[in-house]
Amino acid sequence: MQLDAFALTIAGRRSNNEDAVCARPELGLFVVCDGLGGYEGGEIASALAIDTIQDLVRRTAGDADVTWPYRIDPQRSITENEVVVATRLANDRIHAGRRGGFEQMGSTVALLRFAHGQVVIGHVGDSRAYRLRDGALEQLTIDHSLVSQMIAAGMQPDAAFPWRHVITRALGMPEAMPDVHSEPVRTGDVYLLCSDGLYEPLEPEEIAALLDVGPEASCRRLIDAAYAAGSRDNISAVVVRAC
Repeated sequence: MQLDAFALTIAGRRSNNEDAVCARPELGLFVVCDGLGGYEGGEIASALAIDTIQDLVRRTAGDADVTWPYRIDPQRSITENEVVVATRLANDRIHAGRRGGFEQMGSTVALLRFAHGQVVIGHVGDSRAYRLRDGALEQLTIDHSLVSQMIAAGMQPDAAFPWRHVITRALGMPEAMPDVHSEPVRTGDVYLLCSDGLYEPLEPEEIAALLDVGPEASCRRLIDAAYAAGSRDNISAVVVRAC
């Protein structure tokens, strides 16, 4: 399976960019992180998450005897375990750095890891993964957020709800375990990873329509559309097409 991909992040209407992205087709690894904690703290946390995750995946790919810092779950595949281990390691490194002016730093993460005809989807926080298949867009992650918890409990917060951006899980918190699952990949599938700065101002139908071109054009058009729609956050996208 060949993977055609493109990643892009912009500061948008903010003065600094706390998002970070990673596209490593040779590793089958793609990541979006949205830093928390303000200015330098958020930038450091998201960059540390990206660096930690891709370093572990790179070392695992290149060394059959690499040591993982946590025990594996025998109920999961080896690639699912790799995603869990990489994400937990990123969490622990961010948590260890939460001191002084960085005591509130953290990051979301949404990632894809392709291997053996499958893709593992992992996430912590409210960055999302989507899949476009046969023209139908499906959200593959459920936000770790107060709003999502309320919806699951049968409540419907309105647009004026003041805590719409409160997340309930993030890298940097104690024991911030990722949600992880796998699915088979079909030729022609298009996957999107994005931060909330992209998906919040856009309707799912708009996202689907803008994904139906090549990865680079899709990334640029999605980010342009989110900005034009009034996004006030950093805006990030990683688009991956299975060929």
